[in-house]
Amino acid sequence: MTVITKKPDSAIAHLTPEDIEELGRELDAIRQSVIDSRGESDARYIRRVIKTQRYLELGSRAVLLASIFPPAWIVGTAGLSVAKILDNMEIGHNILHGQWDWMRDPKIHSTVWEWDSASTAESWKHSHNELHHTYTNIIGKDNDLGYGIMRVDEDQRWTPASLLQPVYNFVNMLVFEYGIAAYDLELGATIRKKKRGIEPSAEFKENVRKTLRKIRKQATKDYVVHPLLSGPSFLTTLAANVTANVVRNVWSHSVIMCGHFPEGVETYEKAAIDPDETRGEWYLRQMLGSANISGSKAMHIMSGNLSHQIEHHLWPDLPSNRYAEVAPKVQALFEKYGLHYHAAPLPQQVYSAWHKVVRLSFPNNWLATTRPSNLPSQVKVLWKMARGSRAERRRLQERLDLEAAYLA
Repeated sequence: MTVITKKPDSAIAHLTPEDIEELGRELDAIRQSVIDSRGESDARYIRRVIKTQRYLELGSRAVLLASIFPPAWIVGTAGLSVAKILDNMEIGHNILHGQWDWMRDPKIHSTVWEWDSASTAESWKHSHNELHHTYTNIIGKDNDLGYGIMRVDEDQRWTPASLLQPVYNFVNMLVFEYGIAAYDLELGATIRKKKRGIEPSAEFKENVRKTLRKIRKQATKDYVVHPLLSGPSFLTTLAANVTANVVRNVWSHSVIMCGHFPEGVETYEKAAIDPDETRGEWYLRQMLGSANISGSKAMHIMSGNLSHQIEHHLWPDLPSNRYAEVAPKVQALFEKYGLHYHAAPLPQQVYSAWHKVVRLSFPNNWLATTRPSNLPSQVKVLWKMARGSRAERRRLQERLDLEAAYLA
């Protein structure tokens, strides 16, 4: 897979400009049908989820007061893990998207909501809602593509540091909320500017202060206040909070990876995006740049309905509980216009995403041309590419490309 505009068999070459605009009109009609029918049943849904999450967290923390006893630790930790996942995924993510602003409920509104996460709501809304959802999968514009630290497309330059990206990704999975907080601050870009002598802006410094304040508040709650309230169960409650946060991080990282990283999801060149991109063209980019997770209703709720990532990227402002309803209509349009609706069960999507991370940690076509019989010589090629100059790297890359073309 590489950027869609460089593929020899483009997934959209058969579509005329008129097809794309008609596709956009049909998607607009689906969206409008949901807008016109939003009502009390939708409001009851989100209030019920919030109420369930609050009682589950309260009950779990109460059970953890006796977490010195193993059964109480297991029950309390499991409940707290689920409560934290619900808070982040089905509640926080979607409220901060403004999906429930239409209710005019001052307590459930994107302008006032804060969540159980290291990221401040304000920073996250800018990096996620404004940047990621506008420039989805455009290399060089969408920082979500690899979270700015990984090579996730053949078109990105390979460097020896790429070999370590499976390690980066694993560590990022365990501490995902902090990785997202750093990403929201655009910490990597700011450090690179600092190395070039460009001082961080006052806005960046203020955002850092707000994020550190948020992290301190979260850490005090989970790692000081609640353990102290447990008295003799201090250490076991502390362990339970650490475990619940790690479980939440691993789950949310896995779900997010499945949305855009699996093999076959399209990416785009920055230069190929028309500055006057039409709504139909924007819709098409979202459709092919996202992937769904198939599964049960419980799995959809626990993923924040990001299992319907395609529908979410088409209409990030629609109530999450309605994505399952419109998904068959969207899939029918994929079939009508000869496009691939990328959906698979969670284990398959997670495997595919991790496979891509590992595959692209090596130079293009290195894995494709490696067999047990030629492994020693392939390792020598990899060593030369890691140690050699850019010219040497280009020469060996051309050799790998020729071998892959011969084997294909």
